[in-house]
Amino acid sequence: MDFQDSPQDAQFRAECSQWLGAHAQLKTRSDEIFGPDLAPAERLQAARQWQAQKAAAGYGAITWPQALGGRGGSAAQELIWRQEEARFCVPSGYFSVSLGMVLPSILAHASEAVRQAHVAPALQGEHLWCQLLSEPDAGSDLGMVRTRAQRCTDGRDGWLINGQKVWTTLAQFAEFGLVLTRTDPEVPKFDGLTSFFLNMQSPGIDVRPIRQANGESEFNEVFFQDVFVPDSQRVGALGAGWKVTLTGLMSERLSIGATMPPDLWRTAAAMMDAAPWDGQSALHDGRMRERLADLYLNTHGLWLMQCRGLTELSKGRAPGPELSVGKIIAARTLQDFSYLAMDLQGSAGVLGHEEQGQAWRQVEQLWFGSASMRIAGGTDEIVKNSVGERILGLPPEPRTDKGVAFNALPR
Repeated sequence: MDFQDSPQDAQFRAECSQWLGAHAQLKTRSDEIFGPDLAPAERLQAARQWQAQKAAAGYGAITWPQALGGRGGSAAQELIWRQEEARFCVPSGYFSVSLGMVLPSILAHASEAVRQAHVAPALQGEHLWCQLLSEPDAGSDLGMVRTRAQRCTDGRDGWLINGQKVWTTLAQFAEFGLVLTRTDPEVPKFDGLTSFFLNMQSPGIDVRPIRQANGESEFNEVFFQDVFVPDSQRVGALGAGWKVTLTGLMSERLSIGATMPPDLWRTAAAMMDAAPWDGQSALHDGRMRERLADLYLNTHGLWLMQCRGLTELSKGRAPGPELSVGKIIAARTLQDFSYLAMDLQGSAGVLGHEEQGQAWRQVEQLWFGSASMRIAGGTDEIVKNSVGERILGLPPEPRTDKGVAFNALPR
C-alpha cells in the first residue's frame, strides 16, 4: 500500500494547490464553512460560479474525457483534487450528485443527441441535476419502485409518469432530473424498471421541500401527476433502468474518504483540552481519553482504507470490497464526534451556533448529517447484510421475491 503520491500525482497535487491558492481563500480553521450567513439559493449560486471556474480550468470533472470538457485524468487525481479543495473555503458538494452520479449514467446510456445537449451545461454549473430514486416504500430496496411510466394512448410518442419520490437532494433547485420508473409490473421487480430524464419544470411535477431538524431543506418530496415525457428522453433500453441506476451508484466509488472532515480527531482533542472537567482539562479524564482514542482509531483506519483504495485506483484496478464498510464506520464516527463535542459542553451542548459561535456550525452539521448518512445509500443493516453475504460469504437471507412478478408481490 502506497502512503505517498507517485511523482505524477505529486505534480498534479502541486498544480491543484497553486490554482486553488490563486482563486480561493485558504480556510482559517479546518472546520470553516463557506457562506454561513448566505441563504441556500445564494450559496447555490456561488457554487454554480465556482463550478464554472473549475470547468474552465480543467478541474470541473477530472475523470471525464477531454472531448466532453473533462481532463481525462485518473480516479486518484479526482481524489487528490477533492483533498486539496477541502483546504479552501469554497462552496463544494452542490454538484456531487449531478456530476458524480447522474451525468455518468447519462454519458453511459443516453443518446448522442442528449449528451451533446446536456453535458456541457451540467459541467459548467448552468444546469443542476437531481436523482429521483427513493420512494416511501422503496428506500434500501429500490426494486420496489412504484412510480409508474405508462405509454401514451393519445398518439403522442411518449410516456405519462405518476407517483412519488422522496429524499431527493436539491430537487427544488434542479433544472433536470433522472427518474427511475416502473414500466412493466408483470416481470420480476428489477426487470421492469426504466429510466427517463425530465425537465423539473414540466407540468405535473410538484416539489415539496422537507424541513429538516437544522432548519434547512436539502431534501425534498417530488410528486408526479400525468407528467408527459417523450420517448426521446428515455435513458437506456426499455426495462434497463436498474442497469442505468447501478452506473450512477457505482460512480460513488470516487467518494472514498470524502465524507470525513480533515483533522477531526485533532479538533476533538482541542475541544477536550479547552473543556473544564472536574477541576482540570477533560484530557485528564481517562474515560474521555478513551473516547478520543476510539475517534482517532476510526479516522486513522478510514484513512488507511482510503490509501488502499487510492493505491488500487492508481494501478488501474477497482478498490477492494473492504471499502464497503467505509460508510458505516464514517457515519458512526461522525456521530460519535458530535456526541463527544456536546458532552464536553455539558448543559450548553444543546445550544446552537448562534450562542456557541461559528466554530459550532460543524458540530451542528455533523450531528444532523451523520444520522442521515446511516440511512442514505442503504441503511446500516442493509450494508452489513451485503458485507456478510458478498464479502464474508455468509449464507444469504431467504428471498421470497426472486423470480416473482412485481404485481404478484405482497403490498
